[in-house]
Amino acid sequence: MATPQELQPLHVPTRRIVIWGLAAWLIALIATVAIPPLHSGDRAWWPWACVSGLVLGSLGYAYVARGRGNASDAE
Repeated sequence: MATPQELQPLHVPTRRIVIWGLAAWLIALIATVAIPPLHSGDRAWWPWACVSGLVLGSLGYAYVARGRGNASDAE
């Protein structure tokens, strides 16, 4: 019988994933500001949700770039 190979961790390009997330929040912010029904009335908070996504994503990118915790091998 063949011995099973030891499992290796999957390499994930963490920085690239965070950048794509930031790009998605930026596109959402542009769309909510450019289309008036998306930022008026009960939806007045939508642009601020996009801004908070950009701010938190930027903090996340800084965290990943410094190589903390599981992100130590991030490229």
